[in-house]
Amino acid sequence: MIIVTGATGRLGRLTVERLLERVPATRVGVSVRDPRGAQDLADRGVRVRQGSFDDPASLDHAFEGADQLLLVSLDRTGEECVTGHRTAIDAAVRAGVGRILYTSQMGAAHDSRFQACRDHAVTEDLLRATGLPWTALRNGFYAASAVQFLEPARHTGDIALPADGPVAWTGHDDLADAIAAVLTGAGGFEGPTPPLTGGAALDFDTVARTASRITGRPFTRTVVPDGTFREQVLAHGAPAPVADLLTSVFAAARHGEFTAVDPTLAKLIGREPATFEALLERAWAE
Repeated sequence: MIIVTGATGRLGRLTVERLLERVPATRVGVSVRDPRGAQDLADRGVRVRQGSFDDPASLDHAFEGADQLLLVSLDRTGEECVTGHRTAIDAAVRAGVGRILYTSQMGAAHDSRFQACRDHAVTEDLLRATGLPWTALRNGFYAASAVQFLEPARHTGDIALPADGPVAWTGHDDLADAIAAVLTGAGGFEGPTPPLTGGAALDFDTVARTASRITGRPFTRTVVPDGTFREQVLAHGAPAPVADLLTSVFAAARHGEFTAVDPTLAKLIGREPATFEALLERAWAE
């Protein structure tokens, strides 16, 4: 059985849907904090069990019988993130999981300027130490993050963000297709995969031109100091750790941590990944 954590989140849910196109529902299980959010999956024959990264016993039950476990990384940072991942990995070992697949990120490294990438690197160390077969899916930077950064500019026409560098923005749909392919036998990856990226790395100067093509109106690109951006994020009600995290994205991009473009994603899904322009156009049409 293939067990997927976080199956009510965006990537987890998309991956489950792609899995159901490849294997019978009886071979798929999900571990979710609130099973009510996955009732429709249960109605389709998917095994739904409550599992919380803050409750080891619940994960022991949720992971029972797993030949493969897809551990979708937590939406947390720092020690809180790593502790949750450690809890899940320890439960997977106790449950006798055959292989653990983990949604890591391109640029995962202990010396990354982006906290999330440091958390991914530590989690990969934990996986390595289990002695179990494991795969770290080095996902490209989610294009949805760029769309979020662009939301104010959608209305003002000015992309006012810190200095950046090229980023291989990648769509959730393509990544879900690739993860489902790996879970059902494609690739044969041991340890970290190559970067699973879209076909181009773009900075926000290029994104401004892309936005202009999509909308037919001009977009400017204004560079704001990191400190100013952080204060703006705080002013919108974000806690300091979130403001620090968002600011660090740009520091990491400036140092080339997200520039890699690799053909592995295209090979896994059997087509070219969606372009950022297509992803942005779709998002702004909603």
